[in-house]
Amino acid sequence: MYGERDEPYVVLSRLSQQLKTTLAPDTVLPGIAATVAQTLKLPYVALAVQRGERLEVVASAGEPVGDPMALPLVYQAERIGQLLVAPRAPGESFTPAERLLLDDIALQAGAALHAIRLTADLQRSREQLVAAREEERRRLRRDLHDGLGPQLASLTLTIAAARALLRRDAQAADQLLEELTTHAQAAIADIRRIVYDLRPPALDDLGLLLALREQAAAYQQAGLQITIDTPERLPALPAAVEVAAYRIVQEAVTNVVRHAGAQRCIVRLHIDNGLWVEVQDDGRGLPATRRSGVGLTSIRERTTELGGTLTIESAAGKGTQVRVWLPLTKERL
Repeated sequence: MYGERDEPYVVLSRLSQQLKTTLAPDTVLPGIAATVAQTLKLPYVALAVQRGERLEVVASAGEPVGDPMALPLVYQAERIGQLLVAPRAPGESFTPAERLLLDDIALQAGAALHAIRLTADLQRSREQLVAAREEERRRLRRDLHDGLGPQLASLTLTIAAARALLRRDAQAADQLLEELTTHAQAAIADIRRIVYDLRPPALDDLGLLLALREQAAAYQQAGLQITIDTPERLPALPAAVEVAAYRIVQEAVTNVVRHAGAQRCIVRLHIDNGLWVEVQDDGRGLPATRRSGVGLTSIRERTTELGGTLTIESAAGKGTQVRVWLPLTKERL
């Protein structure tokens, strides 16, 4: 009648078996709720996930009776949800032994919920990577098909026309060849742009530190004094981290030039359990009602893709500081 509340090992064992045999993430939480409700003969068991300031019930078994008791679901000191359990009759309370058992169940449920969140985050990351890859392929196809392709086809036609005119109208042929030179230079510029978008050549030619100094020299022509504060040498960095650091600095400094009204900007890089990238200016700061523009959105996306962290600190009249941490494997450190 009262289930197996007096045999806590049996309850926990069944819950453990349920977690082992349930592989699909969308069935784990309903399985936990059903197992707890059936094993303890409770009329209602639910699992709620913390989403910002509100709780959302994501799995339940049975119907509520009275006011359910809420037990926090915690993982590594982070509150991630609640386990809601209703007593067998209105007004009935749980005994200390039952409460201890429910606390142990909440501990397992919290770990399971955390694992499901990680799985969902991983799936979202994979989907974002696939979407980004396909978007990049689409962009390359568009650039090659709509831009470079017609240019090369035009070059072929111009060469054929120049050959036809060469014997009977040398002046017209010379004019065509001059146009051909202009078109060829435009095609070369397009190829360089496409290559640069894939990976900045300066990273391969100069390395990250010298590439950043070259980038800073170009921005200083706009009247902004940029200081590059980095170690003399950096360890070999993964290609993705190197490109991300370069692009993050590029986006951040571009924002300083366009919006900050700053006179000085400091770019810092250092290794401390990962690569730290910091861009600080003495400009007007971000407005209180700011909305992330293209630059900050790009920085956030690049940071998230590599599992890093981003913090932005700003005060009116005191400038802005963008700090990014990008993880590195232990072998790279």
